Amino acid sequence: MIAPPDPAPGTTAETTHPLPRWLAGLRTAENLFLVFALGAMTLLPVLEIALRKFFGSGISASATLVQHLVLAVGMLGGAIAARENRLLSLSAAAHWFHGGKLTFARVASHGFAVAMSALLAAASWQFVASQKSLGKILAYGIPVWTVQLLLIVGFAVIALRLVRHASSQWRWRIVTLVLAAVIIGISLWAPVEPEKLRWPAMALLVASVILGAPIFTALGGAALILLWTGGEPISPVPLKHYQLTVNPTLPSIPLFTLAGYFLAESRAAHRLVRLFNALFGNLRGGPAIVTALVCAFFTSFTGASGATILALGGVLMPVLLSARYSERAALGLLTGAGSLGMLFPPCLPPILYAIIASSGGQASISIEEMFLGGFFPGMLLVGMTAWWGVRAGPPIDRSNLPPFRWREAAAAAWESKWELLVPVVAIAALFSGIATPVEAAALTAFYTFFVSVVIQRELHIFRDVPRVMTECGLLVGGVLLILGVALGFTHYLVDAQIPDQAVTWATSTIHSRWIFLLALNVVLLVVGGLVEIYAAIVVVVPLLIPIGNAFGIDPIHLGIIFLANMELGFLAPPVGLNLLLASYRFKKPVGEVTRASLPMLAVMVIGVLLITYIPPLTTWLPHAFKH
Repeated sequence: MIAPPDPAPGTTAETTHPLPRWLAGLRTAENLFLVFALGAMTLLPVLEIALRKFFGSGISASATLVQHLVLAVGMLGGAIAARENRLLSLSAAAHWFHGGKLTFARVASHGFAVAMSALLAAASWQFVASQKSLGKILAYGIPVWTVQLLLIVGFAVIALRLVRHASSQWRWRIVTLVLAAVIIGISLWAPVEPEKLRWPAMALLVASVILGAPIFTALGGAALILLWTGGEPISPVPLKHYQLTVNPTLPSIPLFTLAGYFLAESRAAHRLVRLFNALFGNLRGGPAIVTALVCAFFTSFTGASGATILALGGVLMPVLLSARYSERAALGLLTGAGSLGMLFPPCLPPILYAIIASSGGQASISIEEMFLGGFFPGMLLVGMTAWWGVRAGPPIDRSNLPPFRWREAAAAAWESKWELLVPVVAIAALFSGIATPVEAAALTAFYTFFVSVVIQRELHIFRDVPRVMTECGLLVGGVLLILGVALGFTHYLVDAQIPDQAVTWATSTIHSRWIFLLALNVVLLVVGGLVEIYAAIVVVVPLLIPIGNAFGIDPIHLGIIFLANMELGFLAPPVGLNLLLASYRFKKPVGEVTRASLPMLAVMVIGVLLITYIPPLTTWLPHAFKH
């Protein structure tokens, strides 16, 4: 995922003045509502498992309530991300411009973003009005439309907060508001046929994204522009957003993310580094093996969010340097290893891929099949990373290697026993059949909470847990905003029969399955380096599945190729996420990080090609479990 921009200096009133009491109270209330929603999402499925096990029946409408709590978490988290000026963006204007140019960039990008957010709020109003007339009941007499109101409120609040963050000076905020009003006015009273404004509007969208507009306004803006200029209503955008957030499997994404946050905020990283160092530190290149394994473990829980480099960089860099790795080799290894583990359970991208690939009716893929398909490819990438790390290390006389110490290994294993049980809990619940994917995610989140707060006592329940859950909700909210509006954009593509046209073009132009796979890798590498991974899944996968079917490619194999390329995209210059985060974490220029990472990029390319051209690596395990 693309890193959130650093707030520009002077863009918030809080930087120079304390908050008024009413505003501080509002912030606290928002945070508490978000914590309550995430907490309820966690506890309801856990109680459902227990009640079903011991009493034969669970909580009435539990699954429906949890699905709609995702909508609450998404909109609350998005509003808080806007409040903190941390909506995900492709670029931060503050890094490029200064002075008057920075003011222009922020006003222009925020003006467009405010207009798109306001139009999304208006489209949500139309959607909720249509749903209110249906009179549907959520549960316990609660009308569905009352929960859907969160769409209107959320987008409206985000629009207001984007105005506020455009500048610390009111005159520029007013200019931002006027610019947004002009854009909205043109959309309502266009002086020419809307169709003639399609490409000028898309050019404005691209310019605003380059200047720093949030990703969700870019994708949402693209959907609104294409629908508007095509003479179609814009209400399908919030409709698709709602349909995605209440998808029966989607709650597993925020719940596994929460589990990853509890792990990252505790001292789990230090314990795992000690354990893997005790097991492999006596081997040649042991620190490189430790780096690959620990990063893969952490990424499988924190997801493709870049948290692995931020959480482990300060722990693993001294380990590598003390083993006489050059700073360049250590930097390249840590940057490359930062996205390992993306194919292992319970990482989020395979879950989302299974949801999106199955939603269009072109394929039927379960989450379990995706994780089974990703096991050997994931191990291959971890092994190749460790191999390169061993080769890049200093020459070592084997007689000088430290001996393996059973006592240290046993002590380290005992110390990290609770962390080692996390994947056991997640995988056992996911694959045993005792829990649905959402219940498995809730059980994992509850387990990591219990370990961090009650057993290890590293997080204080009143001081730390609300902070961690708010931070998790903020990230989830930013991601769900992107996913929801991206699905609206996908709706337009499907409605315009773009996937059918893509299939026709691909099959008439490319006649070899193997050449198609090579071309696919090239395209996906570019996409992975430029587009936020979750948005790429929602937008690209519906286009990709029918083309893969036309070439006879197993949809699970196609999914692993897609995700492996997205993992590779984290290292792709110039804006691969791992490059940016490593630059930030280790205080090195992006160019230096890129040069250090090129050997790892080459190794990963070879790994992706092996995954692409040896299908049994992916397909054997899912097919074996089917039989």
